[in-house]
Amino acid sequence: MNYWTQSEKNIYVAAHRGWCEKYPENTMEAYKAALELGVDQLEIDIRVTKDNELVLIHDETVDRTTLSTGKVCEMTLAELKELDAGSKKSPEFKDCRIPTLTEFMELIKDHPTITVDFELKEYPTEGREELAYKVCDRVIEMIEQYGFAERCVINSFSGKLHEYIQRNYGNKYKQHVYFPVIHNGECEMDPYSYGYCACMFGNHYGMATKEEFEAMRKKGVRTWAGASVRDEATVDVAIENGAELITCNNPDVILEILRAKKLHK
Repeated sequence: MNYWTQSEKNIYVAAHRGWCEKYPENTMEAYKAALELGVDQLEIDIRVTKDNELVLIHDETVDRTTLSTGKVCEMTLAELKELDAGSKKSPEFKDCRIPTLTEFMELIKDHPTITVDFELKEYPTEGREELAYKVCDRVIEMIEQYGFAERCVINSFSGKLHEYIQRNYGNKYKQHVYFPVIHNGECEMDPYSYGYCACMFGNHYGMATKEEFEAMRKKGVRTWAGASVRDEATVDVAIENGAELITCNNPDVILEILRAKKLHK
């Protein structure tokens, strides 16, 4: 099955950390709600706990999204599961918890068309190289276990990590890189030589220019718009520039706009 039918005439919608404008980010509640809307893709952030469990959380610490403090890597899964990951959003979400990658995969395994953007947040910085590469391998192992190799992109702000994937797995997995190149961090290889798609950052509405979109497409890299897209004005810029996918915090609004323009099937 071809899961990648996005185009300028059929713009995909990716829920950034789930439907995170309305629900607590990177929680099962946010992902379930996004699935019910009919999004094309879910974007998740993956970190590792003190006891080597893979969990979904964006930040290095739990400070911003929970009522507690501390580094994710210094807490066990059991400790993380005790945290309230919803009340900072609203008291109605006080029972939300930080999910594991396994819980997420179990949720989506029966959704036959959903694609996933797996963002790896453990970077191969000094002293953590082996850890980062092992986490990457474990995520890929789970992608294979659940049959998502053809329906995912792997994403990181670390050029080193992307190059590790390229060297060890070749072109088997679609890699999600960034424009401009500085957002990819330290690189030995040209990220646009192997990248499947690039999130097109820039200054105008937080988005690259139309000319920069066109230049990237000439390299064979598919052009996606990031989470600065939030309303009709920014959707129109993304359309004009040639975005094939929009990552957003408010997928309900973006889907409604695109469907009204007959640009989402």
